[in-house]
Amino acid sequence: MKKDWNARLLEISEMDRQLWQEGRAFAGIDEAGRGPLCGPVAAACVVMPPEPLLLYVDDSKKLSEKRREELYDRIMETAVYARVELAQPEEIDRDNILRATMRAMEDAAKDAPCDLFLVDAVSKLRVPGEVRGIVHGDALCYSIAAASILAKVTRDRIMREMDALYPQYGFAKNKGYGTAEHIAALKAYGPCPAHRRSFIGNFVKV
Repeated sequence: MKKDWNARLLEISEMDRQLWQEGRAFAGIDEAGRGPLCGPVAAACVVMPPEPLLLYVDDSKKLSEKRREELYDRIMETAVYARVELAQPEEIDRDNILRATMRAMEDAAKDAPCDLFLVDAVSKLRVPGEVRGIVHGDALCYSIAAASILAKVTRDRIMREMDALYPQYGFAKNKGYGTAEHIAALKAYGPCPAHRRSFIGNFVKV
């Protein structure tokens, strides 16, 4: 059954439209890459205008790579504010994944022109305004979904660049996640500089 994208846009933007009607200035925040064995976490903060609402904006995991890339450009052109920050593997290993992710989120949000931040799942951030953590926010809130797309596309581009440097791990395909092929390559070749040492101890000696 073909998806009704107009109906989906009305559904995912319901929370945002209510806030716009109340006159609130708000941002959506999300991240990509907390689970992989390799590469950075990307955290995005975006302030979207009430118009135009961009068709196909949804949880980035539910979209094809081609559609995410197209939406990335449209979001960047349309957004009032958009910023992506990275937490690199060495920071993740030093501070742990949650703290590194939160720091990247805070840096992405620090100059946003708003006083309300809607965040996927995370509720305690040091940002200049109120924070509302929304479980599954990337599927329930248009602004968070837009942030999820920016974060996902940014990180996927980085992993494709890493694939050119370290082709043996298949990063262009697995994006650093612990697939069987990736783990087999990790055991065969050992870690590359971009692997998270705190994540790979079950597979190789670090």
